[in-house]
Amino acid sequence: MRIGRLPVAIPDGVTVSCDNNVVTVKGKLGELTQKIDSVINVTIDNGHVVLTRNSEDKEVKAKHGLYRALIHNMVVGVSEGYKRVVVAKGVGYRVTKQGDKIVLNIGYSKPVEVSPVDGIKLDTQDADKVVVSGINKELVGQVAAKIRSIRPVEPYHGYGLRYDDEVVIKKEGKKAGKK
Repeated sequence: MRIGRLPVAIPDGVTVSCDNNVVTVKGKLGELTQKIDSVINVTIDNGHVVLTRNSEDKEVKAKHGLYRALIHNMVVGVSEGYKRVVVAKGVGYRVTKQGDKIVLNIGYSKPVEVSPVDGIKLDTQDADKVVVSGINKELVGQVAAKIRSIRPVEPYHGYGLRYDDEVVIKKEGKKAGKK
């Protein structure tokens, strides 16, 4: 079955409303809004959000699945939230929290400070992990990617910042000449 045709279940404690093509989702963790294109119709019935499209054009079909996924991410975000863990791997690499900022000691001459964005919470787990959490999936991923880009993984030893579930394929180093 196509993604756009799947109804989005609304869990207990979450309210979804739609007026003038703006979907608002409220839950225990916060509130999110999303503007929906006029070619997609949103209806709420029996504890489900159902999206239908006006035509069978290729672009409209793509938007159908897109907006369904965005609404599903909003519902999950306000009920459970999202988190992404960035791990610092390397000799002497460590992560500390100072106030609401995260300080990364990752092999540069000076520590790197990362400030949180509105709606995002930064925390440390152990001495080498940064936990990025929030209700907006896109913003959580964007902040985690920004932190990861400060020191990308080096392919020969695996030093750098990576996601906790990321698999790093190491390259083979130089070989000694054969005689």
